Amino acid sequence: MLDVEVNLKSSPHDPTPRLSIGQLAQRSGIATSALRFYETEGLITASRSSGGHRQYPRHVLRRVAFIRAAQVVGLTLPQIKAALATLPDGRTPTKADWTRLSAGWAPLLDARIAALQELRGKLTGCIGCGCLSLKACALYNPDDKVSDQGAGARLLRIEPGA
Repeated sequence: MLDVEVNLKSSPHDPTPRLSIGQLAQRSGIATSALRFYETEGLITASRSSGGHRQYPRHVLRRVAFIRAAQVVGLTLPQIKAALATLPDGRTPTKADWTRLSAGWAPLLDARIAALQELRGKLTGCIGCGCLSLKACALYNPDDKVSDQGAGARLLRIEPGA
């Protein structure tokens, strides 16, 4: 008599359906290379099939959406990673998490908006004077004082305080 034990990986009783990297890319609109990078950076996690293929739980879709939304508002991946690290047990962000985290990002975004508005004003003034020279511009660099700081663009910075 032979006893057979069946252990199918794709059992219909699997409580957490998995997505391949291709399926995740298609559903999220993110390139597979970006998803691999997110995984390398610790922003998302995948398990591996017996064949070594990445398999993502469905909730990773929401996590990827969170990452993309945070990138759209101008956050860097390290800032996003730090935000995700505040979630218990690496869980997927909820609406309440987004509300809490976005409130913390508001001052950063306000500073960026102010810096961009200032840049727009300076750019309009520069184009209006017609000199088109940051070296000789009496408005932005009187007496070429910036040259003391070394070569390269130093006047038109987007980040405040830079």
